[in-house]
Amino acid sequence: MLIVITRRGFAAALLLAGLAGFAQFNPVTDAMAQNAMALVAKPVSLPDMALGPEKAPVTIVEYASMTCPHCAAFEENVFPMLKSKYIDTGKVHFVFREFPLDIKAAAASMLARCIAGGDAGKYFDAVEQLFKQQDQLMDQTTATLKLIGTKAGMSEEAVEACEKDQALLDKLKADQDFAYKELKVNATPTFFINGEMSKGAMSFEKLDSKIRSLLKK
Repeated sequence: MLIVITRRGFAAALLLAGLAGFAQFNPVTDAMAQNAMALVAKPVSLPDMALGPEKAPVTIVEYASMTCPHCAAFEENVFPMLKSKYIDTGKVHFVFREFPLDIKAAAASMLARCIAGGDAGKYFDAVEQLFKQQDQLMDQTTATLKLIGTKAGMSEEAVEACEKDQALLDKLKADQDFAYKELKVNATPTFFINGEMSKGAMSFEKLDSKIRSLLKK
């Protein structure tokens, strides 16, 4: 099934949400990993939002949806330790890419991009706030987007303009289509760790073990 994102809704993509609870590393050959790394390495339509040095020995790319509870749990429980132990110390380059599973997630992703204006620090701060207020985002989408946007320094008019930006929405769609078709991303969160795919929720212990094994190579 091809995921197609439109302004009116993401109903087909919602069918994929049930896969989000499963996590396992897929066995891959070196050639497969190198091919995946090459495909994952460069952004498609939107510039990457990343933390940590590009030449770090380990690169982690996360595909996430702002309305995915497993993604919010990773942001709250795992990412702070990942950032402190590996990103801030220059051992991991972490890239966050949007894979919105519904129109509310797309709206949230668009707001984070507008708040950031290309600044990765502002982007990750916005993502953190959006995940923290995920329940409110689901129940009172417009009000929550305006609240987070205005707290970040945007006017309500700017927030509304951001959410009507068809060009930005089209780029989100193009990036998700590429991830689905070429990288076989079909659930959130999905991680690529030096090219190796892992789908679903992941504890820090599991992630830590994987990173340490890669750093020994």
